[in-house]
Amino acid sequence: MPCGNFITVAPLWVAYVTNLGTLMRTCDAVGACRAVPDTDHYHRSLRTGDTLDVRPCIHWVESKDSWVEQQSRRGARIVGVELGEDSTALKAVGVARQRTVVLLGNETEGIPRNVWSFIDDVVSIPMMGVGRSLNVAVAGSLVLYKLSGLAYELTRPATAVRSMTRSSR
Repeated sequence: MPCGNFITVAPLWVAYVTNLGTLMRTCDAVGACRAVPDTDHYHRSLRTGDTLDVRPCIHWVESKDSWVEQQSRRGARIVGVELGEDSTALKAVGVARQRTVVLLGNETEGIPRNVWSFIDDVVSIPMMGVGRSLNVAVAGSLVLYKLSGLAYELTRPATAVRSMTRSSR
């Protein structure tokens, strides 16, 4: 898949193979690139979790912290998906209007504090249940769908939906 480099998901600290495979499919679905560390763990994870015929664009990262800083200096909007006091709820996230990097942290530790100074926006996903947070791949996928513009709310009146349902029976 050619590099669009407009939205890039960066699961730089994600540990579990299944999460990386899920994110690969989401990148394919929304046309996003992926930035991952150039380590044996990520190479193995991609081999195991890659079930696509054509692999989404991958940027191999040598130094996680330096890469995030470099993206910020180059003008990318850095969005962290994390629980945070001053976070933006997912429903308020709009379509990306500039090059955007979506940072995803470790499944238990989150995004390391040493890169927080580069984060422009923190997005959290409100929940009704007793769990504190969603799985990192699910949370990242929801944010990517919002940023890409593929997630939208139904704008037709409810009567139109009801009549469409009746006519299709």
